[in-house]
Amino acid sequence: MRLARDQGLDLVEVAAQSRPPVCKLMDYGKFKYENAQKARESRRNQTNTIIKEMKLRPKIDDHDYETKKGHVVRFLKGGDKVKVTIMFRGREQSRPELGFRLLQKLAEDVVELGFVESAPKQDGRNMLMVLGPTRKKSEAKADQQAERERRAAERKADHDAEQHVEEELRARAKNEPAHTKKKGPADNLDPDVI
Repeated sequence: MRLARDQGLDLVEVAAQSRPPVCKLMDYGKFKYENAQKARESRRNQTNTIIKEMKLRPKIDDHDYETKKGHVVRFLKGGDKVKVTIMFRGREQSRPELGFRLLQKLAEDVVELGFVESAPKQDGRNMLMVLGPTRKKSEAKADQQAERERRAAERKADHDAEQHVEEELRARAKNEPAHTKKKGPADNLDPDVI
C-alpha cells in the first residue's frame, strides 16, 4: 500500500482466487480507459447483418419479377440477408406450389450471389425463404468503397481533360487575330452610294 501511495499509483487485485492473491501497481483510471477503448474498437469492427425483406405475389408479371430480383441482387451484393415473402390471397392459398416454384426460380437466378439459408416454408397466408450472401459484409463494403474511389478517379480525370481542352482553346483564341467581316454591297449604309 505504501509503495503505491509513494508512486501515485493504485494497488489493483488482479487474481483474487489464487493463493496468495496477486496484486499489481497501476493507474486504475488509465486501465479502465484503455479497456473501454479496446471494447469500442472491437464493436466498430463487428458487422451487423441486416435482414432485408422482399414481398412478392404468386401471379407476378415478368417485368415486376425482374425488378424485384434486381433489388434482391443489390441486397446480396451489399452483404445483407434477404427474406423473400410470397403473399397469398383468396384462392391463391389453395395453390402453394406456385409460390414454391417462384421461390425456387429466384434462388436459381441469384445462386452466384447467395444461397438458400432457410428453405421455402408456408407460414399462414405467406410463404417464406431466407437467402444469405456468399460474401461477407466487410468484403462487400470494401468492394463498394473501391468502386466508389475508381469512379471518383475517372470523374476527376475527365474533369482535368476538359479543363486542359478549355485552356488550349483559350490560348489559341488569344493568339489568333480577331476576324473582321468582309464588307459586301449590302453592308454599305451610305445613302449617296448606289
